[in-house]
Amino acid sequence: MTSQQNTRKPRVAIVFGGRSSEHPVSCATAAGVLRAIDRERYDVVPVGIARDGAWVLVADDPAPLELTATHRPQVTHTGTEVTLPTSTSDRTVQVHEPGEALRAFGEVDVVFPLLHGPYGEDGTIQGMLELTDIRYVGSGVLASAVGMDKHYMKIVFEGAGLPIGPFRVITDGAWKRDHDAALASLDGLTYPVFVKPCRAGSSMGVSKVDDPSGLAAAIEAAREHDLKVIVEEGIVGREIECAVLQGHGTERPRTSLPGEIVVEAGHGHDFYDFEAKYLDESAVKLSCPAELPDEVAAEVQRLAAEAFEVLGCEGLARVDCFYAEDGRVLINEINTMPGFTPHSMYPRMWQESGLSYPELIDELIGLALEREVGLR
Repeated sequence: MTSQQNTRKPRVAIVFGGRSSEHPVSCATAAGVLRAIDRERYDVVPVGIARDGAWVLVADDPAPLELTATHRPQVTHTGTEVTLPTSTSDRTVQVHEPGEALRAFGEVDVVFPLLHGPYGEDGTIQGMLELTDIRYVGSGVLASAVGMDKHYMKIVFEGAGLPIGPFRVITDGAWKRDHDAALASLDGLTYPVFVKPCRAGSSMGVSKVDDPSGLAAAIEAAREHDLKVIVEEGIVGREIECAVLQGHGTERPRTSLPGEIVVEAGHGHDFYDFEAKYLDESAVKLSCPAELPDEVAAEVQRLAAEAFEVLGCEGLARVDCFYAEDGRVLINEINTMPGFTPHSMYPRMWQESGLSYPELIDELIGLALEREVGLR
């Protein structure tokens, strides 16, 4: 490392947007991080990925990236395309304007990939960064891929002996071959059920189905986001969440106080859907710490940390559990890049646990800078 590298601030590339249907949510997440990141400690480079996959240099201004009821932000072509390093011996980002030669923009020390959904949260960008030994915030290739796919996530949890609820999966091939047989494979699930794309988040394409007559339409709605669909038995009880942070060195993962989301009646939301999450703040009550018996809160934290370790996660994750009416705690899913706006549940749970939003951002960047490159 040169003396200049010793004295300069670490340069952080904030990468957001992407090709998935969660593109606007990713932009909103970037807006929150750009507002809160400590500019005295870090040199920040905002890099947007347009819907067609182009990487572009974006103005360092969070305002156009805010998500509202009337504005769905998106990354547009700015005329300045970005190329990341292409070898392990180079940390220099190159930029290119039309009609101009590539020019060096500067070195990047760590990437903060604020991408939600496929083509970002699913191990794809993580694999690209691993190829050139670029450090980044969050989980690696395998944990990201398994965490994105609810089918294999549940298989891994079940194989590790972690408690999960009943579910079925309808693949693209099964649906195309025989609708009736695919629907018959769901027999035995207790209604209501939740029909979801296997590899999407932010409640995109999710439907609550109260009886078999609504299944086909719900499956088709989910298939608009992913051709593989998961059908989960509705668990009678409460949905409890827990935020997890990677420990330093050999430390075990750290867990926040558990939190709970309650969808308020009278707002037209039958469950915690996209509009309730991001557009209608009055529709939900976010409670942290959740009102739980001490032993139940401890069990949620234990399962959250164990799920994090079972998948081999790094950096951050949010684990969603059910506290069933019969007293059981079941894992619903893990999110390796959870909602990360200042109002999202993950940062809010850490806020209530004593770690502010700017401190959380700093902690995650610090963990990424510590991480080994190559196989770990």
